[in-house]
Formats: sequence, C-alpha cells, structure tokens
Amino acid sequence: MSLESVRAFFAEKAPDIAVIESTESSATVELAAQAYGVEPDRIAKTLSLRIGERVVLIVASGTARMDNKKLKAHFGAKPKMLGLDEVAAITGHEVGGVCPFGLKTPLPVYCDISLKAFDEVVPAAGSTHSAVRIAPFRLADLVNAEWVDVC
Repeated sequence: MSLESVRAFFAEKAPDIAVIESTESSATVELAAQAYGVEPDRIAKTLSLRIGERVVLIVASGTARMDNKKLKAHFGAKPKMLGLDEVAAITGHEVGGVCPFGLKTPLPVYCDISLKAFDEVVPAAGSTHSAVRIAPFRLADLVNAEWVDVC
C-alpha cells in the first residue's frame, strides 16, 4: 500500500517524477547508495521523531547526524525516535522506506540544510526497494517542508 500511496502522490503533484524500483534492498543508507549508484550522502534519509506531543519528519543527507542540541533549540523539546510499530502506523511506510511523500497521516516535514549541497538526492519511496531522484528544493516544495539546520 505504501509504494502505491507514493505513486499516487507523484501522479497528482509531480507526474514527471518516476518512482524507481530496485531488486536490491535500499532499507539503509549504505544499501540505498549501492542500489541506486550514488554516494551515501546523496541518499535523503527521513527520520520520524516525536518532539513533545508532535510527530515530525526530518529529511537529511544520508551521512548527516542529528544534533540533539540544535533539535532541542529549534523545536523546544528533546526529540525521540518513533518505535518501529509507530512509524508504520503513523506514516503508512515501513522502516527503510519512510519518506515524506504519500503519508497516511499529514505530518510537518523539515528538510535539513545538509541536502542543499546536492543538485539531486535519492529519498525512499514508501518501500525498502523503491526511491525517487529529485532536486532537494523540489522535494521541499512538494511536501511544504521548512528548511532547518539540525544536523
């Protein structure tokens, strides 16, 4: 279902962007980089966090590390990663395929400035074997993301 919701998202909002599928797993940054032939920092990983009562998604470069002090300063509370069951229940995407597209529940999306170093990034597309190639600014525009510096 998740891959289909992402396909439907792009069919409606950006029909020029094709979901690409791999026979190899792309469930981790390293695997995704191998599967799609890019360096790991071009993989746009999506992190699902609970900050206070809110759940947010943060999309960052695959090699960027979250900075808890920056996150707390920006959001006003300490972030916690969602549990595996929560991720699927809230986003509609399985861990390893989480992305800001075709979400089950509308969530605020934030793009870390680490993505700005690239003309094209490769985020997952709802499953552990799918992705899209997209410019970071287009990704942010499509999901109404706010740019932040939290890595």
